[in-house]
Amino acid sequence: MEILGIGMSELIFVIIIALIVLGPRDMQKAGKTIGKWLRSVVTSDGWKIFQQTSRELRTLPNKLMREANEELSQINQIGNQVGKEINNASNPTINRVQTPDTPPRSQPYSPPAKTSEKTDSPSTPEKKENESGQQHDA
Repeated sequence: MEILGIGMSELIFVIIIALIVLGPRDMQKAGKTIGKWLRSVVTSDGWKIFQQTSRELRTLPNKLMREANEELSQINQIGNQVGKEINNASNPTINRVQTPDTPPRSQPYSPPAKTSEKTDSPSTPEKKENESGQQHDA
């Protein structure tokens, strides 16, 4: 057991030194004076405020964690409500993130149509004109 940071063995040592220095008669007076002083300190408003502040500082981390958990649960509830509202929304395009490669959800995907350009088949030789204006097979 410690009182003001002083253990039992240290307290006994201080009492023995005080008894030797003060003597038995002065020791009684010193004890009464110290007792009155300690009683006035313990019953004072300053000591009560000190104890209350000390108690609040010891419980502060738990209080802060409790408040943070309450706020986090409120944020999660709001997030869940917003998520449900988004899922229940009538606009289906909100539910899917669109990238440039994906078509909008409201339109079915269809591959690009082939253009009907007239191209020569590779089996038919192309005829090119050379510098002199004559045509020959390439």
